[in-house]
Amino acid sequence: MFAELIPRLPDRLGDFAADITAERIRHSASRISRAELIDAAVKELNEPWSTILASDYMEYTQNGNRSRFEALYFARRLKLNALVMGECNEGEGRFLAEIINGLWLICEESGWQLPAHNSHVRGGPRTPLPDPQNPVIDLFAAETASNLALVSRLLASRLDATLVARISNEIDQRITRPYLLRHFWWMGNGKERMNNWTAWITQNILFSTFLRPTDQPTRRAVVEKALKSLDAFQKDYADDGACEEGALYYGHATLCLFTSLAVLEGAAPGIAGALLREDKLRNMAEFIRHMHVADDQFFNFADAPARFETSGVREYLVGKTIASPSLQAFAIDRWQRSSKRLMQDEWNLWYRVQAVLAEQELAEAIPLPPPKVDMVYPGIELAIARDAVFDLAVKGGNNGESHNHNDVGSITLYKHGRPFLIDVGVETYTAKTFSPQRYDIWTMQSAFHNLPSFGGVVQRDGEAFAARDFRVDFAGDRAEISLDLAAAYPPEAGVRSYTRTVRLIRGQHVEIIDDHEGERDAVLSLMTVDKPRISGETLVLGDLGSIEIAGACDPAIETIQIDDPRLRQSWPDILYRTLIPLKGKRLRLVIR
Repeated sequence: MFAELIPRLPDRLGDFAADITAERIRHSASRISRAELIDAAVKELNEPWSTILASDYMEYTQNGNRSRFEALYFARRLKLNALVMGECNEGEGRFLAEIINGLWLICEESGWQLPAHNSHVRGGPRTPLPDPQNPVIDLFAAETASNLALVSRLLASRLDATLVARISNEIDQRITRPYLLRHFWWMGNGKERMNNWTAWITQNILFSTFLRPTDQPTRRAVVEKALKSLDAFQKDYADDGACEEGALYYGHATLCLFTSLAVLEGAAPGIAGALLREDKLRNMAEFIRHMHVADDQFFNFADAPARFETSGVREYLVGKTIASPSLQAFAIDRWQRSSKRLMQDEWNLWYRVQAVLAEQELAEAIPLPPPKVDMVYPGIELAIARDAVFDLAVKGGNNGESHNHNDVGSITLYKHGRPFLIDVGVETYTAKTFSPQRYDIWTMQSAFHNLPSFGGVVQRDGEAFAARDFRVDFAGDRAEISLDLAAAYPPEAGVRSYTRTVRLIRGQHVEIIDDHEGERDAVLSLMTVDKPRISGETLVLGDLGSIEIAGACDPAIETIQIDDPRLRQSWPDILYRTLIPLKGKRLRLVIR
């Protein structure tokens, strides 16, 4: 798909965003936004630059903690972004001295890659300290290069020429040369599966190349390699466009793919036009709106959280690019409801510039209710059904998917936009999260999803542990999803079949029927935010609703204390797990 563009590349590749200047940013921002951006920069003037010691970098290999170093690392970049946006909007030089300090500090860093990514081998051991002579290109090394290239472009005439040259040289040494001279796993290798890294890094490699006055041979070599990587990335998506890493990673994956195309289109006008008409790419772009439930809530699986805020800007621009009124309507709605329209917490400076440049257009857009429809993604076996009361998602697939949680067959349900049956999500990343001990973490286990266990035996990770007979039937008065979960469990579970049928009877209720054949006792877990109360054969969840139970022994309710910062972004300090032992071969739940 993408590599086919290589023979069509023009002899000369132009700059990207050559017309984007500090003055244009200043004139594009509303009076209120300009004042807000300047005020944020003033506040940063009084904050010290974070100090990063060798011991901070080494902590990851010593005890697995990655959040403390990353807080120091990203604080520098967020401060620089705020200062640059303030200077672009004020234009009086008040922030230049601190911008120069920030640029110099980042250039002096021994490595731009995170400690958690400090390896040249996928999944390989992490080196305690970065080696300046052997740089690693990870997500944030590439993003750092992109940011510095953009600062140089926006403020070049007001920065010392020596510093501008230093920035360009650091990008060449740390990013461009290793990118062209060696192979990193995320570039793609035959049938090896890729993930968000491929699109995310490729986007920023293109930024750092086309925002600087690089020579034509370098530009062509970078583009050719980038196009091959984008092919390696999109090959792992089915034609339906679903992101198996979850809704949050759509922004780091699909949107980065489209930004890569935007850079290429800027460098070679007309080159990407035919691709933007491809059904697969359009489906990838539309994915996020189908995952949306209400407010900042999304159907989540894998490592995606249940709550996160999208600014709407990037989605809107992609919606315009592919001429999708539905995606644009979703994006306008998200932007108009956003508390951070200027993307104040964003690490990527280009996204922040986009937010200012698109502000007037988004403010003048007439909001339309973003349509919500039933949707099935056969590639990852995800079915979504809705009515005026319920939003329901059922996931099949396999446990070898990227950022997997051993959750084949799990159900997520919202009622009037409130969480009823939940997917807890993922805790703050540590070394354990991406290690052989990943499935020791409770949030990664099927027992803490809306799934059964058999004599305490839970689902196993790996592509072989998968759903069977995934079927979907959408009709006017009902939606029905069915699948067999048995193969997602190891042999010691003793389960011959476990057929789950989920029905949304529109305008009435949701019905879950689990039919079980096996050697061990089955116990179903249900994860909720509201505390269940047992009333006869019914679970009552406060004022939210009830679950009528048939075919079970007495339920037991467990309390789970939530103190992890990442989980607390989505949930209160207590969640509940209800354990429902199956009495016979059939369990029936009716949710009203």
